[in-house]
Amino acid sequence: MRVDEVREKNNEELQKEMDESYRELMNLRFRWATHQLTDVHEMKVVKKTIARIHTVLREREMGIR
Repeated sequence: MRVDEVREKNNEELQKEMDESYRELMNLRFRWATHQLTDVHEMKVVKKTIARIHTVLREREMGIR
């Protein structure tokens, strides 16, 4: 998910997306631990998505954008 896409959503949608991303990351970690994960890059993508969401929520909280 790109930053522009994240900024278009409201806070409730972002919170829901962040919860889903955390759940997905947890599932990826379990799959990695049991050697069922074929593409480790997926974890990096989900982590970056979570970071983008956190950044946009913090910007809105501080009134930056």
